[in-house]
Amino acid sequence: MQTLDVLMYGQRTIRSTIDRFGADDWGRVALGVWTGKDLLGHLAAFEVRFADQLAPFVGAPVESDLPSADPRTFNDDQAAVRKDWPVEKVMAEFLEAHERVMRHARAISPEVWREVGTIPWYGAEYSLNDLVVYQQYGHKREHDPQLSAVLERR
Repeated sequence: MQTLDVLMYGQRTIRSTIDRFGADDWGRVALGVWTGKDLLGHLAAFEVRFADQLAPFVGAPVESDLPSADPRTFNDDQAAVRKDWPVEKVMAEFLEAHERVMRHARAISPEVWREVGTIPWYGAEYSLNDLVVYQQYGHKREHDPQLSAVLERR
């Protein structure tokens, strides 16, 4: 698997959608009660958490408490944290976290990406590559149509 490519294509998918957002689009409902901005904040929280999940593999500091956040309430809790942030701050968090993910990802060897059992908190039978596909890439692909729908409702 080309891990860096998978990470890049997941980010490219979301960027190609949100780069078309205008000021009014961010306030439109995208998913349930979440606006486009809320959904971007949700993706940003996932990106920050993923950067922090990778940090120990490269000896980098963990910069948030998100890896230990309660998974049962993670989505609503993180949406609430970002609710009153301006969209520019949410966007900056999302982009900066992705840059950190990519820095860490480049420093991890292909062997470590493939090694099963390195992330026991996710499942003993999984590797970091599995986490990339299921948690990062799949998650972005899951939410891109919801963000795209915001643009279709203009």
